[in-house]
This record gives sequence, C-alpha cells and structure tokens, in this order.
Amino acid sequence: FFSSRRRHTRYISVTGVQTCALPICLVAQDSTYYGIDLYGEARLAPLLRELDQLDGIDWIRLHYAYPAHVTDELVKTLADSRRIVPYIDMPLQHISDRVLRRMNRKTTRAATEDILHRLRAGIPGLVLRSTFLVGFPGETEAEYEELVEWVREAKIERLGVFAYSHEPTTPSAKMEGAVPEDEKARRRDHLMAVQQEVAFAHARSRVGQTLPVMIDGPDPEMPGWHLGRTMADAPDIDPVARIKSKTLESGTIIQAEITGSDGYDLMGKPARRR
Repeated sequence: FFSSRRRHTRYISVTGVQTCALPICLVAQDSTYYGIDLYGEARLAPLLRELDQLDGIDWIRLHYAYPAHVTDELVKTLADSRRIVPYIDMPLQHISDRVLRRMNRKTTRAATEDILHRLRAGIPGLVLRSTFLVGFPGETEAEYEELVEWVREAKIERLGVFAYSHEPTTPSAKMEGAVPEDEKARRRDHLMAVQQEVAFAHARSRVGQTLPVMIDGPDPEMPGWHLGRTMADAPDIDPVARIKSKTLESGTIIQAEITGSDGYDLMGKPARRR
C-alpha cells in the first residue's frame, strides 16, 4: 500500500537536535479505499493516526486521494497530525459535470468545490496537487473553457495536465466526439500556461517566509548551493528549494529563509539561530 523513500540514514546535529530525514509517501490508486478489502470499511484515517505516532518518521505525504471519499474524519486527522505534511495529491480530472459523468467519475463540480473548501478551511497551509485531462471524447470548447477558468480561480498549487490518449480496450474508445490530436495538444498547453501563472504566484508568495527544508544533496548545476524540498514538494514531481550553503549535510531538515523564487522553484539560505 505504501512506498517509502529513504535517501539517507545518517544522523547528525542540526541546530542542536538529532535529525534523520525519513519521508514516507503513501501511494495507492485511491488511498481513501484503504481497508475496504481487509476490514470491509475504509480505514485510511486510523492508519494515518497510527503512522503519525511512529518515531523516526519525519514527513508523511498522501497521494491519490479521490475526492468522492474524503471524509471529515480524514480532514481532521490530517489537521491534527504531527508528521503528516499539509499536502494532498487529489486527481480531479475535470470540473464540468457532463465530462465527469462521461468519465464515470462519482463526483460533481459542486461536490469537488465543497471538499476543497473543507480541506482548505480545516488544514492550515494546505498545498494541493492534482491532475486534469483535456480532450476527452465529447469535451466541447465551452466545457474546456469552464475548466480553464476554474483552474485560474481555484489556484491549485501543483497541477499537471494530460491530453486524452485513445486506448482501444477502454469504454471511452467507443465514445463519439473524438477531439483532434492538434486540438488536444493546444488545450493541454494552454491550460498549463494558465497554471504556470498560478504556480509562479504561489512561489513568489513564499518569499520572506522561514520554512523547513529537507536537503537532498549538492546542486549539480549551481556550485555552493544545495537542492532541497519543502513540505509542499513531493520528490521527483514537484519544484525544489535551492539553498545557498557549502556546509549542509544531505539527509537533514533545516530551517531555511526563502529569499527569492525562480519560476516554480524557491531560493533561500539557512535561517539564523535565534
């Protein structure tokens, strides 16, 4: 059910505290379904509460939580935890009710907006990651524009866009209204450009803040700098934080002062001790 990623196992002192940077990414096709096959009921929230009590884990990150099964119990568990980072990967796919029905998604625009409101209200500092699919058979220009405007207003911090790919064995392969390949590519590129504005603005909003950053190692492109990740950055898929220092140890968590942004990425330096 879950995969762990432990890049380093070295314990060293950071600001006087022994730190071992051990993040865990919980990954499933739909993590909210955890427990149904074993216990006959969803038990993601109890699992998270148990993991949150384990010493030695620094950050727990939740991936692929579908909106139809996000409960108030799960929101409260995430809000009250010590080690679960305020980050959720929630594949939304689309926002048009008609397209969602054609995709066989058990949700609506109104339900999605209600869940996002409860998540934002209940979990301070929450960062959302999602994916959207454009060019699904039958998607009209008006439905696509509805999605574009929604993405612009919803301000999801981390977002990827895919163009629909025809797969002969899937139900959608038999649907009418195929969107031409060049039009699918146009819709994907345009939506990503809209999202880029959202992501760049979010990065700029972090400037001046002091954030915990997990150090992965020296930056191969910038001597004298290190690559790291904030709680808002999943490994390999999200932006990075570049920290200017020659003395940082890989595998540690430091407090970093964010001094600037470079597109999606953050720039910073180790915060001074107080």
